[in-house]
Amino acid sequence: MKKYLVELTADERARLEAMVRGGQESVRKVKRALTLLAVDAGHRDEDIAAQVRVHRTTVEHIRKRFAEEGLEAALTERPRPGGARKLDGRQEAYVIALACSDPPQGWATWTLRLLAKRLVELEVVDEVSHHTVGRLLKRGKLSLGGASNGA
Repeated sequence: MKKYLVELTADERARLEAMVRGGQESVRKVKRALTLLAVDAGHRDEDIAAQVRVHRTTVEHIRKRFAEEGLEAALTERPRPGGARKLDGRQEAYVIALACSDPPQGWATWTLRLLAKRLVELEVVDEVSHHTVGRLLKRGKLSLGGASNGA
């Protein structure tokens, strides 16, 4: 006997079926809807997991969230943990512009550590890691090694 039972109302079932057929929702939301429909139909968690292509514990979590918090909570994602952004848009633009500029005298090219140090010297940021600078440049597909600096 399952601890968390899912019994959908006719309106909830119709909404989930429309969501699955609609093609406007994210894949994650559609998988949650399919899971709830299958659980309501009485299928086993293992069979649902195989059909929807999720792990069995995912089916259990969706079932639990529906029972404890309702349909909306079961369909939506909770915010994921993670730190705040290190650089805002203006600061990111400054990093990119600096990386595309000529390196300081005595240097052939910018290095990540040199960029990070220069950003602090110019008071663009209070502190920044060379790893953060590297991730930003990589995300922008910029390279410090080429003659054109990727710009």
